[in-house]
Amino acid sequence: MRPNICLLMSLFEVLCMSLLVYECTSAPVAVVIDKHSSVNHTTGIKEEIESYRDVANQIIEFLLNGTGKGQAYKRLALFTDTFGNRISGSKNLENAIDYLIEELQKDGLENVHGENVTVPHWVRGQESATLVEPRNYDIALLSLGGSVGTSPEGMTADVLVVHSFDELHNRSSEAKGKIVVFDQDWVNYGVSVQYRDFAAEETSKVGGIAALVRSVASFSIHSPHTGMQFYKDSIKKIPVACIAVEDAEMLSRMAARGTKIVIKLILEAQTLPDAVSRNTVAEIIGSKYPEQVVLVSGHLDSWDVGQGAMDDGGGAFVSWQALSVMRQLGLRPKRTVRAVFWTGEEQGLVGARQYYDQHKSNISNYDLVMESDGGTFTPTGISNSGNAATQEIMKQVLDLLSPINATTLQVSTEGGDVQSWMDAGVPGGNLLNQNDRYFWFHHSDGDTMSVQDPYMMDLCAAVWAVVSYVVADMDEMLPR
Repeated sequence: MRPNICLLMSLFEVLCMSLLVYECTSAPVAVVIDKHSSVNHTTGIKEEIESYRDVANQIIEFLLNGTGKGQAYKRLALFTDTFGNRISGSKNLENAIDYLIEELQKDGLENVHGENVTVPHWVRGQESATLVEPRNYDIALLSLGGSVGTSPEGMTADVLVVHSFDELHNRSSEAKGKIVVFDQDWVNYGVSVQYRDFAAEETSKVGGIAALVRSVASFSIHSPHTGMQFYKDSIKKIPVACIAVEDAEMLSRMAARGTKIVIKLILEAQTLPDAVSRNTVAEIIGSKYPEQVVLVSGHLDSWDVGQGAMDDGGGAFVSWQALSVMRQLGLRPKRTVRAVFWTGEEQGLVGARQYYDQHKSNISNYDLVMESDGGTFTPTGISNSGNAATQEIMKQVLDLLSPINATTLQVSTEGGDVQSWMDAGVPGGNLLNQNDRYFWFHHSDGDTMSVQDPYMMDLCAAVWAVVSYVVADMDEMLPR
């Protein structure tokens, strides 16, 4: 049969396309374009998410007024009071992981296990900084993670005080053989942390023999704050520590008057061979698509000061609570909700990076990855890295949290322990909360259970549970 050539004017009118040639073997076939298909799809998703409002309210009520009230706080208090701080490579961290695995199993969670990873093992040892001139005074300090130590007898040297890397470079001729003190202003963490990260490197470049850095903190009550710093193999490694804000300012005032400053510094810090630790995993296994995963997380390790209750015991334990709520309420989503408690985060996301390498072959099955590592104060919502379609879906999900005013969606590509997944295109993000006081306690002896609040933790757990459950139970995975 000779083919018929049909001019489809409706397509021309709707889509402003050029003439289409349509080949058919019988009568002309009508081609229907649903101009409202995307609208219908969006409306359908909104209706689907709205159908979860009752269960979202049930989760919120359970946590704020029901059996779940105060659970996360009580569990965290028992944990931190029992184990205290938990630095990478320590026996204390491994004992804490053993305990958590046992408690997750007792809570009725599924597939509870540890996954081995290799982590750094740095030990602080004894340390002191004594002002010798113009008077005798003990400076409050904490060595920075990975720092080399001094000789057993320590070092005694004149001090050069600077306020920026630029000033150090401009005064480089004065730095040789001296202990350099950085009294940099607090701007914000992202800016000020550079001095903690690179002070040793920059000081070594100009011939300084040690670096003392004003603690990266927005507020201080004579409290030094530790943290990780970084060496380059090509640059001589020198000892480095953070000192209390008050002491940095005092030394700065002395230097401004032209006073001769001498400090004796003793650091026993050393790096031991790498150790084996574990990322800890627990799940609510999905009813329909168990291979597909919504992941919530926080890190279990901490620095060797305080109790690691805020950084990041709170984030870890609201992640546990999200799964525990589902178990206690008998909620089983279509997809698996997995909690991962990272190890070695403080040394540079070590456990999280190895988890990604171990699991990235299944990346297409990861629906959403989230981390809480910025405090568990009053929540305001979440950040998310997804595309425009995912952002619209997440806005609708967060609307379910209207009763607790946690509906803010912030577009962000910053992910911490879940960064590798986000970089690979998996939608991800972090818990947003009113954490103005976070850097008061961060990496210091002040990071204790006294910072935590039961009600705030319950609110954070509600955000984590509602978002993870709804996304895990929706008919479709989030758009990539």
